[in-house]
Amino acid sequence: MTLPPYYFRKVSDEGLFAWFSEVIRAAVPEGRYLLGYHMPGMTGVGFSLDLLSRLKEAFPGRFAGIKDSSHDPDLARALGARFGSELLVLSGTDSYLQLAMQNGAGGCITAPANLISPELRAVWDGFTAGQDVTGQQEYVTSKRHALENFPPFPPTLKALVHRLHGLPRWAVRPPLQALPPEVEEQALADFQSAEIAIPKHEGH
Repeated sequence: MTLPPYYFRKVSDEGLFAWFSEVIRAAVPEGRYLLGYHMPGMTGVGFSLDLLSRLKEAFPGRFAGIKDSSHDPDLARALGARFGSELLVLSGTDSYLQLAMQNGAGGCITAPANLISPELRAVWDGFTAGQDVTGQQEYVTSKRHALENFPPFPPTLKALVHRLHGLPRWAVRPPLQALPPEVEEQALADFQSAEIAIPKHEGH
């Protein structure tokens, strides 16, 4: 999974295509895949639909698609309208998983999956089985929104994985810092209380 080069923010699709082409030719052998990481809120540089189309056509066996962490529902719809399920799109936003899959996405890669992977799987399983997963998605969204009140994610996730599942209290590295005890307690309480009743369905 590869970010675009982001030191220079005002670069053209032509320049980005040339850069990714060199990376793919040099570092991605046949039978392996590069997944673009679309996170313009952090990098200032993203993937346009035309750039995605060109990379897909030039490297059909090696350019897999993108992880979309734009948090942009309009982009999820635009990706679906342009590519359907022909381009692998993995949502980086838990609260948009149902929407993304309605628009051809294959699933998700998210930080909160460290804590809510069974719930995300319930959305994926139910959707692929043709079921209404609105309730499951609302539950996932409530958990995501609770975590968003304690940015950035890594210190919060590491603390809650320890508190909820007994895993080691893994340290974060600078510039990130561990949560102060009172913030950790609030994050735990908010996360645990962010629950909505989930309709039961077969296999959940």
